[in-house]
Amino acid sequence: MERTYINEAQKAIGGTVKVQGFIENLRNSKYMAFIVLKDITGKLQITVEKADHPELVDTIDQLTPDSVITVTGKVMENDYVKMGGVEMIPESIEVESTADALPIVRKEIAATKKKKAVERSSIDQRIDYRWIDLRTDENQLMFKAQSCFVNAMRKFLLDRNFIEIHTPKLIAAASESGSEVFKVDYFDRNAYLAQSPQFYKQMAMAAGFERIFETGPVFRAEKSYTNKHATEFSGFDLEFSYITSFKDVMKMEEELLTAGLQAVKDSYGDQIKELFGQEVIVPTTPFPVVKLADLYKALEEEFGYTVDESEKGDLTTEAERLSYDWVKKHYGHEFLFITDYSAEKRAFYHMRDENGVPQGYDLIWRGVEITTGAQREHRYEVLKKQAEEKGLADDVKFYLEFFQYGCPPHGGFGLGIDRLTMLLCGLSIKDAEFLFRGPNRLTP
Repeated sequence: MERTYINEAQKAIGGTVKVQGFIENLRNSKYMAFIVLKDITGKLQITVEKADHPELVDTIDQLTPDSVITVTGKVMENDYVKMGGVEMIPESIEVESTADALPIVRKEIAATKKKKAVERSSIDQRIDYRWIDLRTDENQLMFKAQSCFVNAMRKFLLDRNFIEIHTPKLIAAASESGSEVFKVDYFDRNAYLAQSPQFYKQMAMAAGFERIFETGPVFRAEKSYTNKHATEFSGFDLEFSYITSFKDVMKMEEELLTAGLQAVKDSYGDQIKELFGQEVIVPTTPFPVVKLADLYKALEEEFGYTVDESEKGDLTTEAERLSYDWVKKHYGHEFLFITDYSAEKRAFYHMRDENGVPQGYDLIWRGVEITTGAQREHRYEVLKKQAEEKGLADDVKFYLEFFQYGCPPHGGFGLGIDRLTMLLCGLSIKDAEFLFRGPNRLTP
């Protein structure tokens, strides 16, 4: 008999099916045993009256929580069963794998009259045994929602004539500013792990691909210990040609994110609300836009927040956080585009206007930066000059060649998939990554 997923088994009332999964809960008394079996689609109660099934008693007695079993039996309706009023009466139980006592506490256990409360293990302890931690409803929902989000964004772009590409992660020169890169031995020379697919996205524009996107790993050699930074994460990047302004890039991004959030809300909004206490809000478009200088002025007037003039060319972490309060107050919105950063704080490949202002933006969601986007400089001589200003002309010589033989005006942005997931569910980056990588974490 072929395996039936639990969500389908629950509909097979009166039928005999085979289900497989982890034991989430087990109550084993003298006369009865109740097993809550869980697979990726749902849960099912297995009810055993021992007098009716003496042949199963020895097997049941060796079961432990988180063991993996295969159960064949009849699906029955029972109004007393909390999980959808459905249970299975087993004909056979096969133990596939017996679990030892778990080394972590995945969820806080409330106190009872007989037992003290048990604290949840710390996030670092849980990451040590991440494969066990990932078995919870919350973690599995988080990755279902992430998969839905990314798939919706991918579909949005494919429907608009984008091509998916896969660029190399071993590169000969730093892909951003020359710092914060991981150096690796590459035969007889040095190589670096890519900070982003930026240079190769733009190469695709010079190749005439016109519209491309990529999902893949991104590496940042930052010794940051915040709740939103990681040394490796998954990026969702895109680039497209024949734009007239960086505002075209902003429009593409707000429509992309709206499509992704709509898909998540439709499929998992209620579950995310129930398990994480987070409302999935599908934003209205266009997103609010503010110039950086105007934002600092507003934050000072309305929140008493001031920074030194030397810091006003970029967005401070506190200003980033306060920008959420500001945009909610004035626009009732979760997203905010911030423009007009100083050229000193932006990458050399951002196009600048006649006043030297970079033609790009940051996008803030729920008080956290999720994107830097821009129109790129596609004119060879101008781009070369801007690279020289940053002292990078020699390092990016191969990249500059992309623009010597014709290249259309273009722009793009990159999103961190893990950071989107973190904000969607109201978590830290350690909770949101499948396996977190940071300055002190290389295993498991």
